[in-house]
Amino acid sequence: MSLIHAPVLPDPEEQVRSTTSESEAPVAARHPIIYNLFPTLVGPATHWVEHARRARRMGFGWIYLNPVHFPGFSGSLYAIKHYDRLHPLLAPDEAVAGLDALTPTIQSIRDLGLSVMVDLVINHTAKDNPLVATRPTWYRRDARGELLSPVAIDPANAHNVTVWGDLAEIDNNGAADRDELWQFWERLLFQLMDLGFTGFRCDAAYKVPAALWERLITRAKLREPATLFVAETLGARLEEIDALGFVGFDYFYNSSKWWDFSQPWCLEQHERLRDMVPSISFPESHDTPRLAAETSAHELIQRQRYAFATVFSEGVQLTIGYEFGFRRPLDVVTTRPSDWEDPSFDLVPFIGHINALKRRHPLLRTEGVLSSIATSGDEVAVIRRWSDRTGTHRGIIAINRNTAEPQTIVLPRADLPPDPRIYRLCREDAAVETVPDGEVLSLAAAEVVMIGEAL
Repeated sequence: MSLIHAPVLPDPEEQVRSTTSESEAPVAARHPIIYNLFPTLVGPATHWVEHARRARRMGFGWIYLNPVHFPGFSGSLYAIKHYDRLHPLLAPDEAVAGLDALTPTIQSIRDLGLSVMVDLVINHTAKDNPLVATRPTWYRRDARGELLSPVAIDPANAHNVTVWGDLAEIDNNGAADRDELWQFWERLLFQLMDLGFTGFRCDAAYKVPAALWERLITRAKLREPATLFVAETLGARLEEIDALGFVGFDYFYNSSKWWDFSQPWCLEQHERLRDMVPSISFPESHDTPRLAAETSAHELIQRQRYAFATVFSEGVQLTIGYEFGFRRPLDVVTTRPSDWEDPSFDLVPFIGHINALKRRHPLLRTEGVLSSIATSGDEVAVIRRWSDRTGTHRGIIAINRNTAEPQTIVLPRADLPPDPRIYRLCREDAAVETVPDGEVLSLAAAEVVMIGEAL
């Protein structure tokens, strides 16, 4: 197998000149309700469409794919050896395939009314990427000239450091021929757009200079204004996130997955960042343990955490298998189609109902202004949710922390809109009820309810 030392990708200047006046992306898909189709769990691209159909039935507007490129010696999806070749496990047949082999599949997914997002990994490559030899000045090196690997420091414990030894860190800021390097990333971005990708999850975005993101985002949106850019900033310090706040990102991911519905940090972080860039919540990701494994496939908690994710922020993302209570963690090196599991339960109808409500209800279509409401008990978290600072649409979210017993709260009627409705988000049909005449509202174990205006 011959090595391609530098992919021949389209000229960015020519690509920007080929602008379009309108987006081809479905209007409904611009609202970020995202289904993460982990590619090596599903296998060859020809198998993706059946899963996209299920995602469409559940009301998702986006399919997000982890990296699809040819990996390096470690086999990790995020250790890219050849940017212009397809991962062998994803190829339609056993032949070596270029990325253009994905075009029919991406078009089929788009024909379902879905948009397609992919990881954009430009902060590092695999150590055995040919660019290490052909473009040595593009990489960061130590005093001995050895390649540096990217590291991550746990914000809660500076002594907890992770080093990815299979990766070589790109010097996007200080490379002597930096403009040539940045043009390489532009060509990669436009090649992916040519394949039909209209969204990009920007991996470890805080490790890439803000000026490079601004250049890439600006040029991509000159060509296609509806292109979506999502910054992966989990684990970043707040000052690192601040540096990315005004370069054109459409969304960040937030950390609400780790909230216990009690400590103040989550709402404080939301308040600090919401005016900068709206965010996307998720109940688990490809980097986290499966929630069903952590909770012994407790279906009520599975419903609770997805319902909470849908109401916390403007966007929401679900990882493939969550709807069936899969327990095996996804692994960027070892996951294969044989890891597909028998369902513990089937949440497809539930997810479909709550996604439909998120698309339709004005209280849930924005990042929102969130604040805690004090209650007389410790078991129920009550959040005031306004659609904007003036409270154009307003309501409350109530979350029963108790996963075994029902609880009650006294309704904060002053925070409710006229003629409010109760939306029982965790139920199979997302039942809608009128607010009772009394002052007390009952919540089932692990239930999440929204009280807001009638649709």
